[in-house]
Amino acid sequence: MQLQQNVPLAIYSTMRLGGHAAYLLEVTDSQTLVEAVKMAQGYNLPVIIVGYGSNIIWRDEGFPGLVLVNRIAGFEITTQDNQSAYITVGAGENWDSVVQRTVEMGLSGIECLSLIPGTAGATPIQNVGAYGQDISQVLMTLTAYDSKAKNMVTLKASDCNFNYRKSIFNTTEKGRYLITSITLLLSKNSPMPPFYPAVTSYLEKHKITSYNPMALRQAVVDIRTSKLPDPNVIANSGSFFANPIVDRAIYYQLEEEYPNIPHWMTNEGQVKLSAAWLIDQVGFHDYFDEETGMATWSLQSLVFVNHSAKSTTDLLKFADKVKTKVKQIFNIDLVQEPLLIP
Repeated sequence: MQLQQNVPLAIYSTMRLGGHAAYLLEVTDSQTLVEAVKMAQGYNLPVIIVGYGSNIIWRDEGFPGLVLVNRIAGFEITTQDNQSAYITVGAGENWDSVVQRTVEMGLSGIECLSLIPGTAGATPIQNVGAYGQDISQVLMTLTAYDSKAKNMVTLKASDCNFNYRKSIFNTTEKGRYLITSITLLLSKNSPMPPFYPAVTSYLEKHKITSYNPMALRQAVVDIRTSKLPDPNVIANSGSFFANPIVDRAIYYQLEEEYPNIPHWMTNEGQVKLSAAWLIDQVGFHDYFDEETGMATWSLQSLVFVNHSAKSTTDLLKFADKVKTKVKQIFNIDLVQEPLLIP
């Protein structure tokens, strides 16, 4: 094992902030992962596993234990029939590459999750979703090392307690499971409307009537690139807050004062609001904060950009400014999406 010591964690986060890891190891197979965890446990060191760091924020204090960087590869069709195919993917695979490969195979189910940065193994943690699709709709099982039971396990989707941007992996069992692979059930049938409004508008504008996975992937790629910064070029962690979900009574009160407030009805009878719209309304559209060096992205206020921040403290101070203002004006609590570690 090529264990590194005192490693700067800013390079393992697309926000490019944070302290140092006491120890760090890149793992390319499950056996090495298990051995590394057992070694760390033997020395009473905390362990965390990360992918590309596109949805995490390291604290300035760093991580006092072992950081495992997941590089476990793999992509194979395990079973298939005329209607569908089961695809098993290594947790360290680049997620967008996985989407692209499935689309090129004519499979549908994750084409609208195109261009989401990160690894395949990270997708179940926050039940990654976009443009009407989320991973819980196609995830069948996943394999992981259970650091509590100290063995490899297979979890079904029903074990993960998926909800909007939530799962057991970021709530009740946070830190317990180190995911090594995921298995998806994808369809060989063409995707059918209705699609997410932004996707529908794109298809209509470009006069696209052949609804195949490749067409939808291209639509999503074009939409995302037109309004979101590339984390490889500009330091950011994507959407910094989740879209808040409120009761209908709260929504109706807001609608009286803001008739054009963007909203979506949920299957549970609640209403999802646009966090970006709320942020814009309270004065943070295309905003640069001189005190912290943080900014909101000019084309999407939900994305916080590290313009010249020196520390995670700066980032959190800016986030608190935005949250406080939204709370004051709308009495709505914004919930941070990127995980703050540790």
